[in-house]
Amino acid sequence: MTGSSARVSDQTTQHDLLALQWPSPPRNILFVRKDDDTAVHDALIEYTDHIKATYPETNLVFEPYVAQQIHDRFSFPVYTVRESGSNVPYHAKVDLTTTLGGDGTILHAASLFATAKSVPPVLSFSMGTLGFLGEWKFKDFKRAFREVYVSGHPSVLPSKGGNADVTDGGSGPRADSMTGWSNIRGKSMGSSRSSRILMRNRLRIGLFDTSGERLPHEPPFAHQDNKCEDIFALNEVLLHRGKLPHLAHITILIGSPPHQRTLTTAIADGFLVSTPTGSTAYSLSSGGCIVHPLVSSLLLTPICPRSLSFRPVVLPANTLVTLRIDELNRGKEIEVSVDGVRRQQGLRAGMEVRVVGEEVRTQGPPGTRDWMGGVPSIVRSGHAADGEDHWVGGLNGLLKFNYPFGEDG
Repeated sequence: MTGSSARVSDQTTQHDLLALQWPSPPRNILFVRKDDDTAVHDALIEYTDHIKATYPETNLVFEPYVAQQIHDRFSFPVYTVRESGSNVPYHAKVDLTTTLGGDGTILHAASLFATAKSVPPVLSFSMGTLGFLGEWKFKDFKRAFREVYVSGHPSVLPSKGGNADVTDGGSGPRADSMTGWSNIRGKSMGSSRSSRILMRNRLRIGLFDTSGERLPHEPPFAHQDNKCEDIFALNEVLLHRGKLPHLAHITILIGSPPHQRTLTTAIADGFLVSTPTGSTAYSLSSGGCIVHPLVSSLLLTPICPRSLSFRPVVLPANTLVTLRIDELNRGKEIEVSVDGVRRQQGLRAGMEVRVVGEEVRTQGPPGTRDWMGGVPSIVRSGHAADGEDHWVGGLNGLLKFNYPFGEDG
């Protein structure tokens, strides 16, 4: 089973989103499900049966424990990766990720690529509690997957592998007999119906000891060969006092040496650095502002600060933020969590968490430029994809933004 990372290219002039185009059909599909849910389990079986029957050249990839649970259910082989404590194999194999569950399932899927600089497109079906990040209802899974699978139906000869391009959606002749698509009914949607991509920025996070040396990350975020490198987070990094009765003392520094400045020392239950995607999660519950996912920024949000004048702060995404455990911190250790996964070993006085927004950039000549970095999230087709109404609709319909008291609607 071979695969390769997704490639993303220039955004359109008609849309705020990007357009997905495959040079060749995606082959290796990673399925990530919500655990301990009978409805999700049954949906996964129905979904995978349909894909294998309709797109027989695809390879179905699961996490090791899921593959162990369901492989006897199928008459065809399923694939997984070795349980090595590293997520590196996923980005080397997977062309497309699809999730069945809630926002937590999407975060878990993104965490499988926490050590990778490129992430394949993510097709998500909302089957959880809230579903603010989930774009599709499961009843539409056949249409949704088909639109993604044939998105753009490029006019050039397919390249080796299953790379995805996000292009300017320009018109041109289409080759109806291209290898891989020739047997798919209704395969040509045309450039105007390419699946749309919302590129979600991530945080780049490094941990450092009192001498400035990097600390290794723990599973599931460990790098291959135990390399001490940065990891990526889709939502946030959290520092918290945990079960200890004393407030945390965390010094916040802005910028890189020699121009680094101390912003303040937070005395609070904890502190969050979030992405715009994470602005509607823990940060929002802690009084942080809501930021559109296309706004390149970092959010600094205190959790129950001692000072009433401590307000959330929004910074440019390329700003280096250092969170240093202050010497006055009375607790033995401060807990560290990345996208809800708590590190078993906390941080002591003098240790640091350094956070900066992941660089999401283009490279190559105009018209063929590739987007590097970020999490390519596939949004619903139709009018919502044209005007970003899906995000506004999520605020109104799911989060009940400015919802009046005492009224039904």
